[in-house]
Amino acid sequence: MKSFALSTTLLIFFGLFVQPVVAIEGGPGSLKLGEQTVVKNGVGSRKKMMLSLYDGTLYLPQKSSDAKAIVQADQPMAVHIKITSRFVSQEKMVAALNDGFKASTRGNTAAINDDITKFKACFAEPIKMNDVFILAYVPKKGVVVFKNNQKKGVVGDLAFKKSLFGIWLGQKPIDSGMKTAMLGK
Repeated sequence: MKSFALSTTLLIFFGLFVQPVVAIEGGPGSLKLGEQTVVKNGVGSRKKMMLSLYDGTLYLPQKSSDAKAIVQADQPMAVHIKITSRFVSQEKMVAALNDGFKASTRGNTAAINDDITKFKACFAEPIKMNDVFILAYVPKKGVVVFKNNQKKGVVGDLAFKKSLFGIWLGQKPIDSGMKTAMLGK
C-alpha cells in the first residue's frame, strides 16, 4: 500500500511538469497518464545469486505479453521500481544500467550515448532500500524519471525508450524471470 501511495504522489508531481496532467484513477491496478489509462501488466523481481534486488512493475495502456510490441510502442507506459535490498547502491545501479543498455542495443549505444549519460545522472544520489523510481514514457516528451517524489529529469525520445524498456523486455533481458513476470505470464 505504501508503494501505491508513493506512486500516486509521484504521478501527481509528474503532472505538474509534463502535460497533459497526470491523474490517478481506479486503484493500484491502473494509473491514468493524461488522457490515457495504463494498467498494471505484471510485477517481477530482479534477482542475482538468489537475492532479490528490486521489484519492477510494468504499466501499459492494455495488458500485453508481447515484449517486442511493448518495446517498440510509442504509447504512454511506465516502470515502477522499488529497491528491496540493501546491496543495491548508486554505483551498482549505474553499472547495471551500463550492462543493460549494452545488452538491449546489442552493444550499439552510439546513437543514444548522450541520453544514457543524462539518464545515469538521474541516479547520481545514494540509493537505499525502499527507494522508489518511476520511469514514465510520454510520447513526444521522453522518459520522465522520478526518485522518491522528486523529478530527476526528462530523457530521450522513442529510440531511448526502446533501449530502456529493452533492458527488462528485450531479447537479452537483464533477468529472464523478471521479464516473464512483467509480461504477466
